[in-house]
Amino acid sequence: MNKDTILNSIKERFKDTIKDFSDKSPGRVYIEIDPKDIKDVVEYIFVDLRARFNIASGLDARSHFEILYHFTFDKLGFIVSIRVKLNKDKPKIDSIAAIIKGAEWIEREMHELIGIDFPGHPNLKRLLLPDEWPKGVYPLRADYKEWDKGAIRDRGV
Repeated sequence: MNKDTILNSIKERFKDTIKDFSDKSPGRVYIEIDPKDIKDVVEYIFVDLRARFNIASGLDARSHFEILYHFTFDKLGFIVSIRVKLNKDKPKIDSIAAIIKGAEWIEREMHELIGIDFPGHPNLKRLLLPDEWPKGVYPLRADYKEWDKGAIRDRGV
């Protein structure tokens, strides 16, 4: 299989699912899908096409939350990043941990630091923040306000 064959198979299989397809460089392709389709797309890329799951990254894009799921085709030297945009009012997307065990911790991190819910996750308990951190306060959201006035934290501002 080569890059074009892989990308064409993804396009064909998910032609009604793909919202945007961006082949920006020889080494990276971005595919935007609806959040409801994440498990089907991930299973196809990870299981059927045998891509390696690198990581997922979540961010607050101010108008929505966004998750990028990064998959590498090592022998071919390119990455497919699956993009989903989540509503800020109720940010949730099905967990992919049942498909990719290695996604458990990164989903916990996004849940804890951004506030994204992952229905189907086996264990959404705290991973990074201290026990005294208040519930519903997410430090990686754009609207985050420091809750501990005595804290010294570098927020890059």
